[in-house]
Amino acid sequence: MNHLTCIQTLLSTDEHRWRILQHLRDLHLPDGWVAAGFLRSAVWDRLHERTHSPLPPDIDVIWFDTDRASQEQDSQLEAQLQRVDNTLNWSVKNQARMHLRNGDRPYESATDAMTYWPETATAVAVRLNANDELQIAAPFGLEDLFDLVVRPAGKFRDEKRHLFLERLQSKQWLARWPDLTVID
Repeated sequence: MNHLTCIQTLLSTDEHRWRILQHLRDLHLPDGWVAAGFLRSAVWDRLHERTHSPLPPDIDVIWFDTDRASQEQDSQLEAQLQRVDNTLNWSVKNQARMHLRNGDRPYESATDAMTYWPETATAVAVRLNANDELQIAAPFGLEDLFDLVVRPAGKFRDEKRHLFLERLQSKQWLARWPDLTVID
């Protein structure tokens, strides 16, 4: 089974994740995606032969709109999602402003912003289009995700390497997913 088919099967058979994707679709956010641990954890749990994959502690929603790039707008969207499903901890970030926090050049899209994230396997995002078809954004590809590889990306290979190592330890991924391989 190829990676795209595996992701489609994995998400479409997980009622909680599929419902989250539907909530995002219904927001009609420009360049909107559910990202980071949402898909990564589900894939790693499946590859570790777990029958259940709990949702991550927060649901990372990313989007891109230079005309609405304020923290207040993100807070309003979080509140809107909270009204739809208050059992989840929603985290909404317009990537059009996140370069300021991260000390990067301005991002051009949500997918471009993911190229500045700490690990290749985390830089994945999914969404549903209007026809309930799954779309995937993975600027580094899906190989590391499916090969259980944790590899630093971009500046996290050198100047931000210490942040990658701190993140790896604080997330305790190796304890949760012992088959992971860290390539540093």
